[in-house]
Amino acid sequence: MTRRILRTATQVGILGLFSVFLILVLDNRFHVLPASIHDHLPSHHPGLVVTDVIIKKCSTINPFSSCTVDSDSWHRIDKDLYLGSAWFSRAYLHVQRKHEQDLLDTDRVVVDLRIGRQNPAKATRPNSEAKSMTTEDDWESRPGGIWLRRSGDRHVSDSDEAVTAIDVLFGADAVDPRPQWEVRDTPILLNGQVEKQEARITLRRGAPPKLKKPVPRINDNGKFKIMQAADLHLSTGLGKCREPVPEERIPGQKCEADSRTLEFVEKLLDEEKPDLVVFTGDQVNGDTAKDAQTAVFKFVKPLVDRKIPYAVIFGNHDDEGNLSRKELMALIENLPYSLSSAGPEDVDGVGNYLVEVLGASSSHSALTLYLLDTHSYSPNERQYPGYDWIRPSQIRWFKNTARSLQDKHEKYTHMHMNMAFIHIPLPEYADPNNIWRGNWTEASTAPAYNSGFKDALVEENVLFVSCGHDHVNDYCMLDVENEKPALWMCYGGGAGFGGYGGYGGYIRRVRFFEFDMGPGRVVTYKRLEWGDTETRIDEMMIVDGGRVKG
Repeated sequence: MTRRILRTATQVGILGLFSVFLILVLDNRFHVLPASIHDHLPSHHPGLVVTDVIIKKCSTINPFSSCTVDSDSWHRIDKDLYLGSAWFSRAYLHVQRKHEQDLLDTDRVVVDLRIGRQNPAKATRPNSEAKSMTTEDDWESRPGGIWLRRSGDRHVSDSDEAVTAIDVLFGADAVDPRPQWEVRDTPILLNGQVEKQEARITLRRGAPPKLKKPVPRINDNGKFKIMQAADLHLSTGLGKCREPVPEERIPGQKCEADSRTLEFVEKLLDEEKPDLVVFTGDQVNGDTAKDAQTAVFKFVKPLVDRKIPYAVIFGNHDDEGNLSRKELMALIENLPYSLSSAGPEDVDGVGNYLVEVLGASSSHSALTLYLLDTHSYSPNERQYPGYDWIRPSQIRWFKNTARSLQDKHEKYTHMHMNMAFIHIPLPEYADPNNIWRGNWTEASTAPAYNSGFKDALVEENVLFVSCGHDHVNDYCMLDVENEKPALWMCYGGGAGFGGYGGYGGYIRRVRFFEFDMGPGRVVTYKRLEWGDTETRIDEMMIVDGGRVKG
C-alpha cells in the first residue's frame, strides 16, 4: 500500500514538473500566462521595449511642417539633432515604445542599432576576415544612417537582448555613466554627413537596475580623503581651452578643454584615491553646453567607473545651458554613486543638503558635510551689485539641522567634525586683515550683501568651508574670533580649461582634505595639472584635536 502511494506520488510529481516546464516553454514563445504571473518570472522585466526608431525633420519657416509623430506609442526625444545650428531646419529622434504585455503578433522588438552608410551585415569582425553572423536581410535602414535589427520572437521582449530605452547625446567624447547604457561609436549621419554637433544615440538593454545610495565610511585605518573639484566648465563637445598653461602641453597637440580637464581629474582619482569627491559648482559651462546632460555625464563617468561616491552643488553657470537647476539635480540624483540631493523644497535654492560619513566600525556619523546653493547673480543689482548670497531660509535650515544632530553626534561618536562646501565665496573671504596662505591672485567676487552665514558656521562648530568661483584664487584664510582660531575659509582653485585661467600663468589645480580621525586632524593641500605635478602644494594642518588650528 505504501509502495503504491509512493509510486503514484512520484508519477504525479514528475507530471506536475513536466506541466510547469511545458507552460514556461509555451509562455516563453506565446506568453500564455496572465501578466500578473508572467511579470514575476525570472529574467522578466515588465515595462517598455523599443519597437522602432525614426528621425523626423521639419522646417522652422513652414507653419504646416511638424516635428512630431501623431501616435501615443511614439516618444520624441526633445533634443534638436542640429542643436539649433541649422537656420531653417530641426530634426528629432522618435522612438516607438510599447509595454511588453501589449505587443501584437506583428510587432518586432529592436535588439540592435548601428550607425553607418552601409548595411552592418557587410562589415567584418575586428581583426578578422570572417563576415558578420547576421545577413543583410536582418537589418532595416532608417534615415540618418540608422540600421535596426528587430526580432519577432516573443521571448526576446523579456530578455536582456531587448532594447528598452534610447537617448541622444552629443560630441565625439560623449559617454554614458548609467548602468546598461552604451553610446554608439558613430554619430547620426544627417544629410548624409557627420554634422559638427555629432548627435549620438545611446541605448539601454534590459530592465533598469535599482540603484542604492552609497554609504561613505571612514576607512579601517581611521583616515578619509575628500577631493574638491571646482569649476570644471565642461561643454557639449570637446570644448575650447581658455588661457591654458602651457598652451600645448604636448608639442603639436592642440589643447581641447574637456579632454585635458578630465584627463587631469582622472589622473588625480587614480593617484590620490579619494573616498569622496565634492563638485563645488560650474561643472557645466552653460553657454557652451547646449546639451547639459552630455556635460554632466562626462564628469560623472570617471567616478562611476572607479566606484567613488560624489556630491554636487551648482554655480552660476551650470543652469545657463538647456537644463534648469531642478532638472540638473533630478538627473544627477539618479546616477550611480551619487549622494547629491535637491534638498527641502521650502528652502531657497536647489542643492541644500548634508552628507554623513559613518565611523569605521560604527553606524553613527563621524563627519558631516553641509552643502548649500549660493545661487547665481544678485537679485538686487542696483543696491548690491554682483553675485547672490546665502538666504535666511538656508541659514535657518542649516542651524536647525546642525542643532538637531549635535546631541546625537556628541552621544555616539568619540570624534565628530563638521565642514561646509559652497560655490560663491562669503564676504569674509575678502578681508585682508585675516591670515591666509596660497594664491590670492584676483579680487574676491563675494556678494556685496553679507547675510551672516559665516557667523552661523562658527556658531555650529563648522571647522572649515571651501568654495570655488574665483578660479585663480586657491588660498585658505583663517577667521579669528576673540583671539582664537574660529574657521578656515578655503578656495578649491579652478580645475577646468573651459573657464578662465589668466593672471600670469596660473596652473589648474585641485584641492584635497585628508582626515585622520585618531588625533582628529585635517590636512589640506593642492595638486597641479602641469609642472610640479607630484608635489603636495601648500600642505598644511588646519584642524587638530577636532578643533580649528591656527
